[in-house]
Amino acid sequence: MNITVRNHQDITLIYPEGKITLGDGDQELGEAVRTALEKGARKLIINFEKVSYLDSSGVGELVGCYTSIKNRQGELKICGLNARIFGLIKMTSLHSVFDVKDTEAEALAAF
Repeated sequence: MNITVRNHQDITLIYPEGKITLGDGDQELGEAVRTALEKGARKLIINFEKVSYLDSSGVGELVGCYTSIKNRQGELKICGLNARIFGLIKMTSLHSVFDVKDTEAEALAAF
């Protein structure tokens, strides 16, 4: 799991790459979000364009990230979901919790 973080104005963009599964990427995603929050980030986008697979552990970590962000009065947008990952988010009804956008441009514009 490789994670790149960059800033665009006052928005922190997090780009995980690979699989987010139990023991492979789930902890790294949470750590990237927590680090961003500790540095003062309050507007975050997680771009899933380069994530090939997400399992239930990854979904759980994503929920944990969302909770951490909300607890600090922050906002989270997620974008770039492939059909399989979007299906998983929809099946778990989390699409009604997360602010899901198709593209990074849409996520940036939503702030």
